[in-house]
Amino acid sequence: MTTNQTSSEKSTKEQKAWYYYDWANSAYVTTTTAVLFSPYLTSVAEKAACGFATDDNVTCRTDLQILGIGIAPGSLVFYLVPLITLLSAIILPIVGAIADRSANKPLFMARFAWTGSIAAASMVFVGGTNWQLGALLLLIANISLGSSLVVYDAILVDIAGPDDRDRVSSRGWAFGYLGGGLLLTTNFLLLTFNDSLGISTSTAVRICLLVAGIWWGAFTFIPLRGLKAHPPRDVVASSGDTLLRRSFGQLWATLKDLRNFPQTLIFLLAYLFYNDGIQTVIYAASIYGEKELKFEKSTVLLAFLTVQFVGIVGALVFGRIAMRIGTRKTIMMTLYIWGVVVIGGFFLPEKEFLPFLILAVGIGLVLGGSQALSRSFYSHLIPRGREAEYFSLYQACERGTSWFGMVVFGVVHQMSGSYRPAIVALIVFFALGLALLSRLDVRRGIEEAGNPLPVMI
Repeated sequence: MTTNQTSSEKSTKEQKAWYYYDWANSAYVTTTTAVLFSPYLTSVAEKAACGFATDDNVTCRTDLQILGIGIAPGSLVFYLVPLITLLSAIILPIVGAIADRSANKPLFMARFAWTGSIAAASMVFVGGTNWQLGALLLLIANISLGSSLVVYDAILVDIAGPDDRDRVSSRGWAFGYLGGGLLLTTNFLLLTFNDSLGISTSTAVRICLLVAGIWWGAFTFIPLRGLKAHPPRDVVASSGDTLLRRSFGQLWATLKDLRNFPQTLIFLLAYLFYNDGIQTVIYAASIYGEKELKFEKSTVLLAFLTVQFVGIVGALVFGRIAMRIGTRKTIMMTLYIWGVVVIGGFFLPEKEFLPFLILAVGIGLVLGGSQALSRSFYSHLIPRGREAEYFSLYQACERGTSWFGMVVFGVVHQMSGSYRPAIVALIVFFALGLALLSRLDVRRGIEEAGNPLPVMI
């Protein structure tokens, strides 16, 4: 009895420490990738191409020249993220394969986190026309983030049982929204009163980028100290003398054996599509608000603050709904709402904050639920001993690695000159995700992976 209680207490302590990495990296995800850096880098690119950053009345029609190819400055971010995707598709599975053999996953995760946080904090030096530095730092930070999350997600299996993962994953997301929201509140105040402080908007943005990077790196120390170094379990044997060669061997074995887990493959394909839509909305929202709807940065920040704090409620509420009707059905419910969100975005009028705020509430409700439940649901479909490597495939569809949606968004914008048709085009990704999820046999998938069935599936 005492031993069980002690074991339970240790597990709870580890779960609380695990939550703090959501708290740590959400500062970068929210402040930098979702709100500030995309429009800021776009403005820097516009200045490099045209000699000025666009305002409400002037549109830059000069392209950036990259390897002899003309790219509209407004589409730069939407072409840069697919490049990060391709590199992630190569790098993250290797990270996962090594992590499955690591005797200290928390330290492995922290090293990637600190690399990313240094790149994120260095964005303070991006200014003038040096968009190339901004592009490089975004690439390093996002790949480091993806690598750290491969390990972080795999640790979920070590610290939570099958019936507890929806709750733990949802609380982690909620905790992340709280941390990201608190920092975003500070940034909102700085960007609202920067003139009174004698600071230009550009300088205020760069200060926010610096603080987000420092926040990410500093709070990573909490999970590093609070999580145990769980030894590898049931790792697939492979030939090779070195850790790297053995890791490549496991990666090859997993890719070959993936055909033996058809339900896992169906979910990965579904997640690839619907998360593509989600990530594109996240990346595009700040640019859409500033460039298409003509809002000031502080107004867009206020909408994102709404998303953050409503997201806490959404993650917890949809976690409870999943306990009643099952995780797959709950995820499908959120995707229907995502479809309504992108259609609503198309009809938003310029400079009218209330409709924009209502849409932000809708995004906040479904954002945390869809992402938190996808993570915990996928953990049931992974064969033991390959958690990190399989989560590397998952992360290839996760933050900063959605590619087709970003390309579609960028191409539609470049062809039409407007972000409105680009945003509504994303509905196809949610429709494809729903179609694939409707074919998924959850019980069969969990049994194929050799995992115990949770009470509610």
